[in-house]
Amino acid sequence: MAEIIDHLDVSSAAQFKALGHPLRHRLLFALGQEAATISQLAVALGTAKGNVAHHLGVLRDAGMVHVAETRQVRGGTEQYYRRSVRRFGFSGEGARANNTVALQAVAADLESADPDPMFTVRNLRLTAAQAEELAATLQQLADDLADAGPGESRYGVVVSVYRPCQATTPGEGG
Repeated sequence: MAEIIDHLDVSSAAQFKALGHPLRHRLLFALGQEAATISQLAVALGTAKGNVAHHLGVLRDAGMVHVAETRQVRGGTEQYYRRSVRRFGFSGEGARANNTVALQAVAADLESADPDPMFTVRNLRLTAAQAEELAATLQQLADDLADAGPGESRYGVVVSVYRPCQATTPGEGG
């Protein structure tokens, strides 16, 4: 059985290419805590088995998922896939584009979330120090969350503090 890496810093073009489709992010989300077959993943994500198999192959080739176990069933073999990395970090030239793809994956999950998810987007004026403090606090909250273990529901957590593009507001230049 392959060893699960605690942290992987995704920084190369090849790694970002492997994460270049929202379904690959959704597969990594789904495989975050337990192994699953292609059929189980297809049902959970509402997509075709062939689609799941293709994208799992890309992630497997990139070392981000692996076959955790195989089982003989009705004359065939089921492969159970597991994520190879507990946490991913993103840096380098592809990080910003990866954010967009990851957010597309989150949006797809939000569409089918049950019950309705808590989702808040807020824009407000902060000093740089306030923004840094908020980002550090949110990062610490996310880092401190402990997995409740098998049998519990899976939840997604998205944390971001960002500066939106600067638009001219009434009364500010023209």
